[in-house]
Amino acid sequence: MTLLTHTEAINPATGESLGNIPQNNISDIKESVKKIKLAQIAWAHLSFSERGKYLRQMQQHLVAHGEEYARVITADNGKTLADAYMTEISSAVLAFDYYIKHSSRVLRPRRIKGSHIFSLFTRNRLQHVPLGVIGIISPWNYPLAIPMHEILMALMSGNGVLYKAASETQMVGQIIQKIIDAGELPQGLFIQVNVPGRMAGDAFLEAGIDKLFFTGSVSVGKQLMEKAAKTLTPVSLELGGNDPMIICADANLKKAANGAIWAGLSNSGQSCAGIERIYVHRDVYKPFLKILKKKVEKLRVGDPAKKENHIGVMTTSRQQEAVRKTLKQALEQGAEVAAISQIDESVDQALPATVLVEVNHQMTVMREETFGPVLGVMPFKNIDEAIDLANDSDLGLTASIWTKNHRLGRKIAAELEVGVVTINNHLISHGFPNLPWGGFKQSGIGRTHGELGLLEMTEPRVIVNDYLPLNKQFYWTPVPGFVYRRWVGFFMMVGGTWQFKMRGFLKLIFGIRKL
Repeated sequence: MTLLTHTEAINPATGESLGNIPQNNISDIKESVKKIKLAQIAWAHLSFSERGKYLRQMQQHLVAHGEEYARVITADNGKTLADAYMTEISSAVLAFDYYIKHSSRVLRPRRIKGSHIFSLFTRNRLQHVPLGVIGIISPWNYPLAIPMHEILMALMSGNGVLYKAASETQMVGQIIQKIIDAGELPQGLFIQVNVPGRMAGDAFLEAGIDKLFFTGSVSVGKQLMEKAAKTLTPVSLELGGNDPMIICADANLKKAANGAIWAGLSNSGQSCAGIERIYVHRDVYKPFLKILKKKVEKLRVGDPAKKENHIGVMTTSRQQEAVRKTLKQALEQGAEVAAISQIDESVDQALPATVLVEVNHQMTVMREETFGPVLGVMPFKNIDEAIDLANDSDLGLTASIWTKNHRLGRKIAAELEVGVVTINNHLISHGFPNLPWGGFKQSGIGRTHGELGLLEMTEPRVIVNDYLPLNKQFYWTPVPGFVYRRWVGFFMMVGGTWQFKMRGFLKLIFGIRKL
């Protein structure tokens, strides 16, 4: 490939250079799509078990190098080692197992039974046809877990892959390449390119990919959808969230506080499905805040390589400044800091975990995705108010409900406008490869993971075999008058009132014109 320049990978905690990754140009991407299309033809004809053998080699490589790769993720992204292994490496290992074992069950051809008398002499089969070239543009917040799920779904369903890692986490992109190389896939089936994010979507679509999977901001997702509409290229968009946490009066408050720290502050709050808004029943509002405050103030933020730090750093200085701006606006509008973590001041991109109270829905911190270690906490009077507050957002990725009454939890869940609801936990379903992942409203379009994710990687094709041994079907043109009259009579019997059923019967039996 033609090399233009390089992307330098920087450790966000130390500023250390981790390496330089060559960049590609637009013509490289077009050439890559051509190569993938050629390789994909033979790959699509392999059985699921044959594809699975390649993927099993990748999984074994990942397990063997898991801790080594977790350290690379920590250095490249800024999250702690435990976070890197538990939410990225482990998630990918489980994903391999699920897709290798279950893709054939989900995507195998199957018979569709006839639905009415006219299908008595037909046999119908549904096939799931690989799309061809799947384009994947992945983010920097979970730079291994998010793309690996999509890569595995694409490969197991018979597609080739054009992949771009986030510019901010190119070293993780190199890990993914090593995992792929360990599988010894057919030459050209998987190609990774490195182009600036502002160019990637347009370049992928113009090169002729067959579907685009993008994880990123709402604004960029809308631009890509508009671009894809010109060629009717299908897209799957995961565009973030502003996730609510509802704490009922009977909730286990210690568990809820620990859950808020886990789902709202781990990875420095840079989780699209992380908790950002907490709504607490007024009867337990103060006790909950007391517990949360005590726990948050014991946290330490800093270089993730140091064991004394519980939370790592912001991956980019740009996102760090965006969070600071949102915090400043909230405080100017009347929000108050209820708790703040300890921080290593010597680390530039360390941002303290912060809990805000006296917040409202006129504040950006409660209305838009903050994507940082900030939690806004509000009391509510009753469940209806909590549901209204939780749904008061343009985003609808995930939500959680905290209660000992699981029946109540399910009742609330049924009213929330989100793609995933968890009761007494949060931010876990992305690690369950059998569960669909995606959101409502502006959180995106389409689903990844599980059976729905595999189906997103294919086109449905129906094959109908007609076994009726006649030279001409009775409904083919030209249609004799007596056939038409009996046809009308039949459908009068199928869908009419009892009076119409009687008239239809006479038409069907005797071919009477007027009834």
